[in-house]
Amino acid sequence: MADEKVGTTMPVVIVIAGPTAVGKTSLAIHLARQFQTEIISADARQCYREMNIGTAKPSPEELQLVKHHFINSHSIQENVTAFDFEQYALEQLTGILKEKGIAIVCGGTGLYINALCDGLDKMPDVDEDVARSVNQEYRTKGLLWLQQQVKEADPLFFNQAEQQNPVRLLRALAFVRTTGQSILQFRTGKKKERPFRIVKIAVNMPRPALYHRINQRVDQMIAAGLVKEVEGLLPFQNLKSLQTVGYSELFPYFKAEITLPKAVEKIKQHTRNYAKRQLTWFKRDPAYQWFDANAMTAVMAYVQREALLKKK
Repeated sequence: MADEKVGTTMPVVIVIAGPTAVGKTSLAIHLARQFQTEIISADARQCYREMNIGTAKPSPEELQLVKHHFINSHSIQENVTAFDFEQYALEQLTGILKEKGIAIVCGGTGLYINALCDGLDKMPDVDEDVARSVNQEYRTKGLLWLQQQVKEADPLFFNQAEQQNPVRLLRALAFVRTTGQSILQFRTGKKKERPFRIVKIAVNMPRPALYHRINQRVDQMIAAGLVKEVEGLLPFQNLKSLQTVGYSELFPYFKAEITLPKAVEKIKQHTRNYAKRQLTWFKRDPAYQWFDANAMTAVMAYVQREALLKKK
């Protein structure tokens, strides 16, 4: 057990990032137990109480080992944003850091991690009716339609966007239709000061191994009852929170538009695509120190040196 006292240093937030299914949760729990602290999930879907199997939440046993925040904290009927996460996480960190001096933030939602570490610019609200209309059109007309609409309405954003990421494209299109301006015009790029040090760690593994883990985990989700979970959410399928991998692929199955094996294969494919986008996102940030997902000893040594022994 690590017994270094952090009180002589600035409070520290350890960020653990990386692609889905790489093993971030087990690493975060190991570190949190070593440093006797708590974990804030930086996952845009695990906060929803009604979405369990398809979001790969920590198991009940894992949640017993370490106190987690931003898991089962909201309903799918709430419109949770990166700004909401920023405010939630900062509030939780105030208490955790005061008591522990160190906290773990773990997840794969890069926008949420950036919101916490760097802050978000103040932006006008998006009209909910506009957002609902855009989402409905996307579900009917597909990704190619969405890409074309964003390209025409906000070419500045489109040229630098993750063009295969419908969540970001939907947000940008709803924003420009609401305000008449590009979302980029409200991004100053100015980082906010935080009252804690941030140490960023990212984990990865060879692509064939990662893709095998992804495919295996999807099969485990199906065996654990994902289809039944999604069936119970059919009345809410138009909600923004359910426009996500693992759920949106199964809705057509219940309309007899696709077979179950085909839907499962789409979940695997889209999850692999998502992992690739995550890696692209995190590799853009030079502050991350990258490790093999199995290099627990090396990660621990790095955290000891950078987080606990380094003065402000």
